Amino acid sequence: MDLGIAGRNAVITGGSLGIGYATARELIANGVNVALIARDKARLEENAATLRTAAGPRVVTIGADLTKAVEVDRAMKEAQSGLGPIDILVNNAGSTPSGGLELGDEVWKKSFNLKLMGYVRTARILTPAMCERKWGRVINVIGLGAYSANPNYLAGGAINASLLAVTKTLAKTLAHAGVSVNGINPGPTATPRLKELVNQRATKAGRTFEEEMAMSVSKVPMGRPAEPEECAALITFLASQQAGYISGALIGVDGASSYGL
Repeated sequence: MDLGIAGRNAVITGGSLGIGYATARELIANGVNVALIARDKARLEENAATLRTAAGPRVVTIGADLTKAVEVDRAMKEAQSGLGPIDILVNNAGSTPSGGLELGDEVWKKSFNLKLMGYVRTARILTPAMCERKWGRVINVIGLGAYSANPNYLAGGAINASLLAVTKTLAKTLAHAGVSVNGINPGPTATPRLKELVNQRATKAGRTFEEEMAMSVSKVPMGRPAEPEECAALITFLASQQAGYISGALIGVDGASSYGL
């Protein structure tokens, strides 16, 4: 299928690893130029080197701390300077630690600034020009924790639930201008982030990493975590020309884990 997005320009936050990196590969395979943003510029550049080919789409790397509004602003300006007008925004940066009420205010603030406000700020900067051009795609990578009252993921669940509302509201706000806004909600996904969370939970519970990972996967009816590429395929379709009438959708990529209707 020709997705109709060759030559478009995309920004991917959290682009150095996991879902963000897999999405970059998929978009590039469909002819999209990408600006990858992550905090670790050295790792970002190292991984991006594998994406660059002489005749392929452009790949721009930008190191930025997206917990800070001034850094978000700078990163979006650099992306537009390096690629031109941005057509596709993939919000993927976020790393909220597991834990409950014992998490201090600074952890909450940092987590909200990175994921909730990071997503809001990038959209605030990039969507006005999308509206002027009457074409744009915003895909927010949120998470299955938005739907779960999990005592061990209090801040993450709160942030993700907020992003469901932000995504739905922005979809209604921008629909008149041909800009779609959708969210995907991955369950456990085979990324470094999953290993980090499992380690945190294992340490807290006094279990081994292997025991905690087995418990996490046992809750997934398909019996395994998602691969980043499976999330990337959905993101790329939502960015496509064919998906123009899909907006305000919140789609699980969770191996049938969800219980709610």
